[in-house]
Amino acid sequence: MRFLLALILAAALTGCGFHLRGVGSGNLPYKTMYIALPETAEVNIWLQRYIKASGSTTIVDENDAKEADAIFQQLGDSRQKTILSVNAQGRVREYRLQLDYRFRVVNQKGQVLVPPNEINLTRDITFDDSNVLAKDLEEGLLWRDMNNDLVNQIMRRLSIIKPKNPDLEDDEE
Repeated sequence: MRFLLALILAAALTGCGFHLRGVGSGNLPYKTMYIALPETAEVNIWLQRYIKASGSTTIVDENDAKEADAIFQQLGDSRQKTILSVNAQGRVREYRLQLDYRFRVVNQKGQVLVPPNEINLTRDITFDDSNVLAKDLEEGLLWRDMNNDLVNQIMRRLSIIKPKNPDLEDDEE
């Protein structure tokens, strides 16, 4: 009886178009992609994980970059920590963490497939002089959360934005 109830519930959820977060949003319109970032860059590591998990696009290494259908390029990556507020004694009470990231996708000829996109993320964090180590750990976790959110947004944009066909545009001009 429980099995039957679970089966009916699963059928109802899939029938209504329900998808788990991140499922189905990773299908990219490219067969192969090269990510033009250092191998150790956190954005590169997370992007590769998400793209490989989607299964529709193959990541190529630097040696095969010239044959890739799409090349992901980082145009800018700015991370700032600014003072948001101070207490009556002039000590910092809150910080604002800000991440600004720009990227685009080009083909092997350098023609733009996805125009420059900008993603801006901010997080506010309270600060306490008596808990410096705990607040440093919390700040590190917030930066990591922002990186994860950044890659999620990049993947959503890459899967939603229809790439331009530069060959057709060159013929029209």
